[in-house]
Amino acid sequence: MANLKAAFEKAVAESKSLPEKPDNMTLLKIYSLYKQATEGDVEGKRPGFTDMVGRAKYDAWAAVKGKSNDEAMQDYVDLIESLK
Repeated sequence: MANLKAAFEKAVAESKSLPEKPDNMTLLKIYSLYKQATEGDVEGKRPGFTDMVGRAKYDAWAAVKGKSNDEAMQDYVDLIESLK
């Protein structure tokens, strides 16, 4: 568990200095896995139609609902590794 947490924190730091900026779909995946790993399942109302960015983020996070924190951390680490 401690190793996974350390790897996750390292991946979070590395995500800020990737060689090139990922496309929007990949950025949403990174966001959703980070939120799932750190906060758990998405809560609250889905943002309205006028908030397109908030809505996309909410939908991406909702797509990983039910995934455990450890699973989300591991998926996040794997995704960042694949982008290096």
